[in-house]
Amino acid sequence: MIKDNQRRLNQFHVILDGIVIVISYLVAYYLVFSKGLGSGESAYEREIYLAFLYAIVPGYLILYWMMHLYTPKRVQGRRVEVGNVVKANLMGIVLFITCLFLVGKYEMVDFSRILLFLFCVLNIVLEVGYRNILRIGLRSMRSKGYNQKHILLLGYSRTAQKYIDLVTANPEWGYKIRGILDDNTERGTEYKGVRVIGSLSGLEFILPLNRLDEIAITLGIKEYDKLEHIVAACEKSGVHTKFIPDYNNIIPTKPYTEDLMGLPVIHIRYVPLTDSFNAALKRVIDLFGAVVALILFSPIMLLTAIAIRLTSPGPIIFSQERIGRHNKPFKMYKFRSMELQPPEEEKKEWTVQSDPRITGVGRLIRRMSIDELPQLINVLRGDMSLVGPRPERPFFVEQFKEEIPRYMVKHQVRPGMTGWAQINGYRGDTSIRKRIEHDLYYIENWTVGFDFKILFLTFFKGFINRNAY
Repeated sequence: MIKDNQRRLNQFHVILDGIVIVISYLVAYYLVFSKGLGSGESAYEREIYLAFLYAIVPGYLILYWMMHLYTPKRVQGRRVEVGNVVKANLMGIVLFITCLFLVGKYEMVDFSRILLFLFCVLNIVLEVGYRNILRIGLRSMRSKGYNQKHILLLGYSRTAQKYIDLVTANPEWGYKIRGILDDNTERGTEYKGVRVIGSLSGLEFILPLNRLDEIAITLGIKEYDKLEHIVAACEKSGVHTKFIPDYNNIIPTKPYTEDLMGLPVIHIRYVPLTDSFNAALKRVIDLFGAVVALILFSPIMLLTAIAIRLTSPGPIIFSQERIGRHNKPFKMYKFRSMELQPPEEEKKEWTVQSDPRITGVGRLIRRMSIDELPQLINVLRGDMSLVGPRPERPFFVEQFKEEIPRYMVKHQVRPGMTGWAQINGYRGDTSIRKRIEHDLYYIENWTVGFDFKILFLTFFKGFINRNAY
């Protein structure tokens, strides 16, 4: 029944998407050629413009399918769906323009660019709008008990409890957990209204009843020897089965699976910047951004250098060994903000509030993060990135890697001049654990947009910070 409902819902989605595409295109055409928004543009005859719909509609529907817009949306985030709608539409416009360009090599092609732009904007707005209305309606129905999906859990474990917590907290998903089968827990044991209704051997009696939509295997990690038999029984019955592994204590963050010629390989951590294209793209942005920043901030850097030279004896630029990507040490540059001190003391002492070692000019440039600007040279050299986890001194790296779990993961990417932890206030003498949590979130959720967001917020939260001493 659930599968039939999902199939009908997908068909309904495809029809609505087709209607929305046609409406968006016709409205864009009307605005351009009836309301004069495209005045001055040469154009095809109306019939030719309308004929393009025969290619646009099926083309866009295929793109929507490729962007997973017809997968079940019970637990799919709204932001993910909006992002996929935007990506599909932008991809569609690029492909359409490319086709026009290729055709234009052989014959004159003059398609209204304004119409294309309006069509893209209108289609995104209408698609997102109707999908959100439909999502709200479906979730309202499910929270009231309609369109429920009945699930049986196999195994009473930490994973089972976590799954029950999530389902209980999100009634709009429409999941109804009928019970738990487990060999090591007494029958009748209850967790948030879900009971253990028998042992795993009871599965052979429950499956033939055909009253379940899904089975979720939530065995404890010590019971994985039973997994093969259970999966075989579930597959034989035809009931959709999913496996929720009990490894949160081993793999505390989201892993991803790689297909190695038929052998599934679970990576403990997803790091987008290990992808060559992502790494190259980030490097190009770093080089361009560092050059632009050096040009923009050169007057400030010159004034800072003069102020340091006039107020304190010693070098203007201060270099300090830090640990970078792949645990490799490098020399990080800063404007000198402290009095000269023995190298052995400097390596081991943490800067604190009202630190007597800081000069008058140093206190000002540290407060405004001007002392960090020479690190743009590190970015050009490839030691650092504009955005990333802040690098630390070798002495503290050795200390923290023993005290803080997953501390060394931050060295899988280039360190940055600014980062997610810094704009959230975790810099200077603040919680190292919180800093690492934010660094790991950045590493696992990196996107170009996330980098630009951090750079933008740095101007408001990163340069002037009460925790920068």
